Amino acid sequence: MTYTFDRALSEYSSHLSSAKGFSANTVKAYVSDVTDLLGPEIMHDEVSASTLNLEMLRDWLWRVSESGLAKSSIARKSAAARSFTAWLNSTGRLDEDPGLRLRSPKAGRSLPKVVSRENLNQIFEALSARAVLDNPNGYRDLAAVELLYATGARVSELVNLDLTDVDYTRNLVRLMGKGSKERMVPFGQPAKEALDDYIRHGRGRLVNEDSGTALFLNSRGKKIGVRQVYALVAGLLEGTSTGVAGPHSLRHSAATHLLDGGADLRAVQELLGHASLGTTQIYTHVSIERLRDGYKNAHPRA
Repeated sequence: MTYTFDRALSEYSSHLSSAKGFSANTVKAYVSDVTDLLGPEIMHDEVSASTLNLEMLRDWLWRVSESGLAKSSIARKSAAARSFTAWLNSTGRLDEDPGLRLRSPKAGRSLPKVVSRENLNQIFEALSARAVLDNPNGYRDLAAVELLYATGARVSELVNLDLTDVDYTRNLVRLMGKGSKERMVPFGQPAKEALDDYIRHGRGRLVNEDSGTALFLNSRGKKIGVRQVYALVAGLLEGTSTGVAGPHSLRHSAATHLLDGGADLRAVQELLGHASLGTTQIYTHVSIERLRDGYKNAHPRA
C-alpha cells in the first residue's frame, strides 16, 4: 500500500495529540502549516525524499515570508515543517531529515501589552453598571472578566470551565492548560463576589437543556465561545489608553501587576501554567520598563 502525504499528515496529527500532548489549537495550527507546505498537488503522492526536500522547504518558506506575515508567524510555520520532517525521519518514512538545515527568522519578542490599574478600574466600573437584575449577561461578563484578571487564565481555559471547577470555600479554580496540564489557581474577593452574583442572578436565567455543567453560558444557554469573550474584552479596552487588545492582555496584566507587587517569579510561573521559567521572565522586562518610565517622569535628575 502506497504511503501518501495525506496519510502521513493524518498520523502526524494523531502523534501531536497523543504522544506530544499538544492542545487542539496547537495541533490544528501545525497541521494547517504542513498542509500549506505540501499543497494539493502532492498531497496524494507517495512520501519520498525527491518530493519533500530542503529546496522545497526553502521555496515554501520564501513564499511565506513574501506574503507579509510577521516574523513570529513565519517562525511558527518553520517549526511546524521541521517537526513534520523530523517525525517522518524518526518513523522511517524519510531516510534523512531535510528540516535540520531549514533556517527561519528569529521571532521578534515585543513586550506584552499591559492594562493599567486605572483602565482596569474603569472597565470594572462599566461592567458593574451593566450587572443588574434584568441583564443576566451583565453578571456573566463581569464574572468572566474578573476571573480572567484574577487568575491570569487563558481565554480558552476560561470558556471551558465547569461548575465543579470552582472551589468557593477556598477561592480556587481548576484550569486545564496546554497539553491537558491541570493547575489550581486562587482568586480574590472581587472575583468571588462577581461569581456569586452571576450564579445567583445570571446563570439561572440563561440555563436550558443544552447547558450541561458549563460555567459561562451565552444567551442561547450554550457554553460561551472564545470569540464572544474576545469581542467583549476588546470592546472594553477600545475606549481606554490600552487601545486595541484582547483577553490575553488581562493575562499579561495579572502577571505584571503581581511582579510589581513583589510576587515571586516562580509563583507567577505556576499561576500562568508556563512550562518554562524563561517564558514568564518576559514580565520582568515589562516591570523594568514601567520602572524606567516612572523614573524618567518622576525623578528630577532623570
